[in-house]
Amino acid sequence: MWDVILDALIDALKVFPFIFLVYLLIELIEEKLEKSNRKSFIAGKSAPVFAALLGIIPQCGFSVMAAKLYDKKMITTGTILAVFLATSDEAVVILLTNGTKISSILPLLAIKLVFAVIVGMAANAVLKEKTAAFDDEECMCGHEEHAESKWKKYLLHPLGHAAVVFAYILAVNLVFGTIVHFVGEDSFVAFISGSKAFQPLLTCLIGLIPNCASSVIITQAYILGGISFGSCLAGLCVNAGLGYAVLLKDKSNLKRNLLLIGTTFVLSVALGYATNLVVGLIA
Repeated sequence: MWDVILDALIDALKVFPFIFLVYLLIELIEEKLEKSNRKSFIAGKSAPVFAALLGIIPQCGFSVMAAKLYDKKMITTGTILAVFLATSDEAVVILLTNGTKISSILPLLAIKLVFAVIVGMAANAVLKEKTAAFDDEECMCGHEEHAESKWKKYLLHPLGHAAVVFAYILAVNLVFGTIVHFVGEDSFVAFISGSKAFQPLLTCLIGLIPNCASSVIITQAYILGGISFGSCLAGLCVNAGLGYAVLLKDKSNLKRNLLLIGTTFVLSVALGYATNLVVGLIA
């Protein structure tokens, strides 16, 4: 059992420096976006495209921002759907720090991006909603704007994010390592493989959890070979991080928000099954 703990700790420590570097890069990207002309990202027919591109960035800040703007009627249903479907939270960070699955990143992001744009554009075309005026003081990253020192922005923040992801990865590694230790790797893989018909549904249920732990669990399960590519894709499409939590705070539009979340769930499950079918036919 101590071997399981030690292996889990070593595996998590190996990826920590890479996770920190990724989050440092994210801080730099966010700063550039905040200084750019932000109105073009949320207005006009191309809004779902910009929204999906922002959602692809590996963090849930943009889903939080989208939920806030949606409550204020500053973005349309199609735009927030594009953000939510494109968001993968910590998944890309974990895949980037795992060489065995590096080849899966581009197709995963490409499918999520195209799917998010198509759904967003279609929703806007059907609903034909109008948005309210845009407030220039609204922060793109979902946090309140305030002056802060460079060392805090480029050291403490990335370290804090990296530490949280490190803790989740360690916990997931411990759970999977313990299961494999007591059940046996062959038995564990056989059980997961045996329930392949339900994998997209199960991963989507996990993806609904408004916490980055859900994306970590889904991605780690994929890396360990427990779920298929389509099942991983489905779970990460429905996963919008803390965006759901922010959205559900608005009790006055609860039915509308539940319908929105239900729509992302149904679409993600359908995409997962369709992807598994196509991959099966190609293989």
